[in-house]
Amino acid sequence: MGDDIERLKIHKIQPRTTSDHVFLPVSDVPHPPTDPVSEAVGGTGEPPAEPIDPARVEEAVIAALKTVYDPEIPVNIYELGLIYGVEVTEDGRAEVRMTLTAPACPVAGALVEEVAEKAGRVEGVSTSHVELVWDPPWTPDNMSDAAKLELGML
Repeated sequence: MGDDIERLKIHKIQPRTTSDHVFLPVSDVPHPPTDPVSEAVGGTGEPPAEPIDPARVEEAVIAALKTVYDPEIPVNIYELGLIYGVEVTEDGRAEVRMTLTAPACPVAGALVEEVAEKAGRVEGVSTSHVELVWDPPWTPDNMSDAAKLELGML
């Protein structure tokens, strides 16, 4: 084993002694938008084939939203209290008002889009519209007892 180590020492990379700079190629991919995503739309846009019960569809939308998680917190966004309201109309339009734990949340756009996409896939929903709001500001008081228990706050 000692010989292997000595052989590796011979081939070690030496630091550069010149002032050469290495430049990485510039990506053709555009930078993310500077304006945060404040709303998103999902769904097919097709009205439901049969009349829907808005209350039942609203419950199904809430169930779908309970599958969305903030990647930094092991609790779904509904139990975290990030969903301020869900309303479903008789023609299948779902309106969701939500917030985030902080305005500088790095996944803000992704969460808003995921909420719109998941709500839009619920049977009976023609379109989903998600609006990101900051008033009232989110506080830990918005969390359900289940979320507080999960996070060790109870």
